[in-house]
Amino acid sequence: MLKEFKAFIARGNVIDLAVGVIIGGAFTGIVTSLTNNLINPLIGIFLEKMDLSNLAFKVGGATFKYGAFINSLINFLIVAFVVFLLIKMINKVIKKQPAQPAIDNKEVLLSEIRDLLKQQK
Repeated sequence: MLKEFKAFIARGNVIDLAVGVIIGGAFTGIVTSLTNNLINPLIGIFLEKMDLSNLAFKVGGATFKYGAFINSLINFLIVAFVVFLLIKMINKVIKKQPAQPAIDNKEVLLSEIRDLLKQQK
């Protein structure tokens, strides 16, 4: 079982995934900082409030913090746009190779049977 685990961990996809998760976490921190420190104050100028995350309204005893939701939405849009650009760039760099038609074992066996029948005639 240890050998199987080592083989699993040594696979390129697992290592690539780990690197992606680590870089994604760091990138999320950068985007959060960008949103909180640059975008929110800019929006706050127009809304005459400096901190968007404090925007909220109360209904009865419940408080709805829609400013924090707006922050999360801005973060998501930035990350999604950067991922879109990254995928678009990768697709341009990596040229798609024409797909090789998959040969089914049944087709191979049928071809061999056909050839043997031709030889017998």
